[in-house]
Amino acid sequence: MDRQEAIEFLLDHYENPRNYGPLEEADVSLKGGNPGCADVITMYGRFDEQGRLAQVQWEGEGCTISRAAASYVTELTRGMTAEEIENLSFEDLIEDLGREVVMTRPTCATLALGTLKRGVHEYRMRKLSQQSDTPQQAQEQSQSQPQHSRSEQQQSS
Repeated sequence: MDRQEAIEFLLDHYENPRNYGPLEEADVSLKGGNPGCADVITMYGRFDEQGRLAQVQWEGEGCTISRAAASYVTELTRGMTAEEIENLSFEDLIEDLGREVVMTRPTCATLALGTLKRGVHEYRMRKLSQQSDTPQQAQEQSQSQPQHSRSEQQQSS
C-alpha cells in the first residue's frame, strides 16, 4: 500500500468507524490509554461457543490513527480465537495500516490491539481458572470425605 492509499484507508476508518459503541454482556471489556496523545480506547468482545470472537466493539477518543486502528482491529479480529488474537503481531498491524504513515505514531497505531490482547488474555486466564477450579473442587471434596484403606476397600467388595 502506498502512502496515499494508507492515508485514504485510515481516513475511511476514522470517518466511518466500524463496530463503534459499547457491547452489552461482553466477555472482554478493557480500557487502554496513550498519555502521550491523550488517546483513550475501550475494547469489548464476546466469544461464541466455539471460542471465536463473535462480536467486537470499541469506543473512545483519540487521534485519527488510534481511532482508525481501533476500527480496523475490530474487523481484523472478528472470528479469531483468543489464542490467535494474543498471537497477533504489532508489526503486522503497522504494515496493514500503512507503515510509512503510522510509524511516526506507533503507540497510537497499536493501542487498540494491545488493549484487546490484554483483555483477551485476562478472559483466557479467567476461563482456565474456572476450568481448573471444577476439578480442584472435586478433588477437594473427595479429599474431605473419609478415605478407606486398600484392605478396607477389598473387604467391602
